[in-house]
Amino acid sequence: LERFHARQLRVSPHVLGHSKAHVGRVVAELVRAAKAQGLQPGPLALSLRGDFVRIGSAYEQHKVRSPDCFDILVPLRLPPHLEPQPRCADGQGPRGAFVCGLRAKDGWTRRCRPFAEGFCVELQGRSHLSSGLVLRWFQGHLQRCLGAVRYRLQERCRVSLSACPGHPPTLHILPCSDYVCCHISMAVRLIPAIPLGDALYLTALPPQGPHGSLALEALWGLNASRQEQRLLGWLKEQAPAASCHLKCLQILKGLRDLRGQGLEEPFCSQWGRVLSSYVLKTALFSLLLQGPLEAWDERFLVERLEDLVLYLRDCLRKQVLMDFFLGNTSIPEAVALPRFLKEAAPVNLLSAFDGPTLDLVAFQLLSTWMQAPHIIRMYSSPRHWRPVPSP
Repeated sequence: LERFHARQLRVSPHVLGHSKAHVGRVVAELVRAAKAQGLQPGPLALSLRGDFVRIGSAYEQHKVRSPDCFDILVPLRLPPHLEPQPRCADGQGPRGAFVCGLRAKDGWTRRCRPFAEGFCVELQGRSHLSSGLVLRWFQGHLQRCLGAVRYRLQERCRVSLSACPGHPPTLHILPCSDYVCCHISMAVRLIPAIPLGDALYLTALPPQGPHGSLALEALWGLNASRQEQRLLGWLKEQAPAASCHLKCLQILKGLRDLRGQGLEEPFCSQWGRVLSSYVLKTALFSLLLQGPLEAWDERFLVERLEDLVLYLRDCLRKQVLMDFFLGNTSIPEAVALPRFLKEAAPVNLLSAFDGPTLDLVAFQLLSTWMQAPHIIRMYSSPRHWRPVPSP
């Protein structure tokens, strides 16, 4: 396991640092250009706030294999007279989905109508901010600004923007100088986000169900990435200096990916969705707070990794793994949570999957752990690797 981690999973801090710095500079240029183009958007349009938020494994020290994919939140600004009012979707979408009503400070008047027509859908007689319409506007706005960025960066890298309907646009960065070691081609997912305060954001949910459904167009997900980063920072302070909790997460992600190379569709896709990186991280958070953090010293790597596998297996068999932040009242007081998170309804991350699928994933997970040395030897050769579909 140590050799597997060192040779195939561990990302060079030097290369990762250069990649993150380059991504930060390019994204800052694009966001600056997009904000400049909308400096006077008028009172009835969206605009960029002008900053961006780095999220995901590359910024949480559990990235595996290569620093080639990054996630960036790009906060948007609503017109000054409108405020977001999120609430649970109440059966209109998957568990944990939200809809975002809008409150006009001076009441809804005729001057609000152009914004509502451009960015809202009507649900139960009320205007709700549409994630689909916001996403399409965001993609077009960035595409129009790309020319200025491309010209300024042409000596350092080539940049392009791609978009898949219903998904955030991806910025592709191909270095063409020695600025980034190893000349790694990078993909940066730019996620438009509606700020709610307290470092919480609404982000568009991936499309589900029939395309064009008004109810689905209105759905948002709650992003608490900053709270996750705060919790990881607190755990780093409390755990032993040589803690193995992030290494356990990296190894489990690596074993999941290796096992996926030997599975056939449609179960291969189900395997990846059930054991998503977010599910694995949630299980790790829950297990870390159950026992003494001293037990996560690197000397006990195998024992803690086995605990994590068995904990996940039990969750899959019971068909229950609760979201760590939504409605969780047992988070340490040192990790201050916004009131909105504490009062939100708890969400079971496994509720979207049927029992037989979860039982099969539990069986395969335990089998993967028991056969880990064999699976590492069999599927670690590059000829076995195939592209892993994007989440």
